[in-house]
Amino acid sequence: MSKFEIAVVVGSLRRDSFNKKLAKALAMLAPDEMEFRPVEIGDLPLYNQDDDEDQAPAVKRLKSEIETAHGVLFITPEYNRSVPGVLKNAIDHASRPYGQSVWAGKPAGVIGVSVGAIGTALAQQHLRNTLACLDMPTLGQPEAFIQISEELFDADGGIGEGSREFLQDWVDRYVAWVKQHAAQS
Repeated sequence: MSKFEIAVVVGSLRRDSFNKKLAKALAMLAPDEMEFRPVEIGDLPLYNQDDDEDQAPAVKRLKSEIETAHGVLFITPEYNRSVPGVLKNAIDHASRPYGQSVWAGKPAGVIGVSVGAIGTALAQQHLRNTLACLDMPTLGQPEAFIQISEELFDADGGIGEGSREFLQDWVDRYVAWVKQHAAQS
């Protein structure tokens, strides 16, 4: 396999989102054989089971992007000690109709950044519970609960020197996780 495609799902719609910045910076740490592709979730309608038989074009696009990916990287902020509604909405859409989930078997990584001292620990735990239900093998270690600081990103938008070694290790472990599951498919 020449390229591994990773669908990057960021649970924030804010223009200057720290988590969008983290997504771009993590992609810079990935080896050339990995292609991190952002997945748009802000255009999805609210999930309604009545629409399962005639899903909106944005939902079909989302499902197609996840289906063709070799892995999924979830980068989530923490809203009220859980995942943002927009992220849960995307997860619900791509898991439906019942029995037609595109998430099953996709190796997942979960990470996020927040202004809070515990980073996105609770949001990540809630997300991991959901991913287990969706049959997504999820990288367990290392966990990364990142608090935003002025030094997190460098002037070029990459990871700053103080966090680079830790986050490079995290990316390397996720890449190995995806490869391990691709070899088993």
